[in-house]
Formats: sequence, C-alpha cells, structure tokens
Amino acid sequence: VQLQASGGGLVQAGDSLRLSCTASGRTFSTYVMGWFRQAPGKEREFVAAISYSGLLTYYADSVKGRFTISRDNAKNTVYLQMKSLKLEDAAVYYCAADRLFESASSWRVNNWGQGTQVTVSS
Repeated sequence: VQLQASGGGLVQAGDSLRLSCTASGRTFSTYVMGWFRQAPGKEREFVAAISYSGLLTYYADSVKGRFTISRDNAKNTVYLQMKSLKLEDAAVYYCAADRLFESASSWRVNNWGQGTQVTVSS
C-alpha cells in the first residue's frame, strides 16, 4: 500500500489542524492505520492508531483528549484531528499502515507515508 499524507502547516499554540492520509489500492480496510511523529533530534514516536473498521482507537498519553484519529474506508483515508496544539507537538507526522497491530508500544509498521511537517509557534 502507498500512503500520501497531507495537511501539515504552521499554526499557533492552541490552534487546531487536521492531517489526512490517503492510501492506494483496494485493500485499505484490511490495514490498521496510524500516525507517528518525529521531532528534530528525537526518535519517531507513536501518536495514534485505528482498527480496520474504526471501532477501536489507540493514543499516546501525550495526545489523549486532544487528538482524534478517524478513517473513511470508502475514501481510503485516515485523519488525525489535532486540537489545542502545543509547542511540543511540532514534528514531522508520518502516516502508517500494517495488517497487524500488537500494541501501541510495539507496533511494527511495514508501510510508511512520506511525512508532513507540523510547526507550532508560540
């Protein structure tokens, strides 16, 4: 599966932003979809994931209550709605897809998007 992320940009702290990731192919609903992020000098970290049907969602503690992941299987698209953005949310956000999901802390992803930059200013 090929992933194309979009929606990043420059926002102020406290603002909202929605990221989108569109996947190629006809098997989108067979993938667990998610988002990771990587800030300069830091390792890539898990942000959120959503199950095949969208019924189950998982979040990093740092974004719980502020970010919402959703998917539209008819559009082959997964979204990340980000609210109350903080300076520490600034990073390159990567869309992720895999057919298996063990846990947020050990999710081994085999398919990555190209990343979209989110910059948060004070």
